[in-house]
Amino acid sequence: MNICSLVTGQEGMYNITSEIKKQIEKNNWRDGLLLVYCPHTTASVVVSENVDIDVKADILAAYREAFPKKEEHLHYEGNAFAHIRSTVSGVSLPLIVENTKPVLGEFQGIYFMEFDGPRTRNYYLKFLPTP
Repeated sequence: MNICSLVTGQEGMYNITSEIKKQIEKNNWRDGLLLVYCPHTTASVVVSENVDIDVKADILAAYREAFPKKEEHLHYEGNAFAHIRSTVSGVSLPLIVENTKPVLGEFQGIYFMEFDGPRTRNYYLKFLPTP
């Protein structure tokens, strides 16, 4: 298993596509499944639009609207909204790898979603080769 780290801001979508591609090449992972896993309860990993930067702003705005920070949330740390957003978007992401490249659509990228930073975050990569 490989551990990758990044430093995040308060809230954002951080493009980790190039780092994942580097890890695939460095480890010579040819064909199989790559699991990207986020071990944090207020962050997640997703595949999304990778061309128009306005899409990231729209996605984050939608999360803020759908799951706002509320005074009536019971969680003592005051970040229940971030926990909710993480459970909706998911903490793991399976990717197909073929010939040392992740299989992504033309306009897709891999993103680490930060809902509660700033923090130093990790994500894990586990490659499962096809027989």
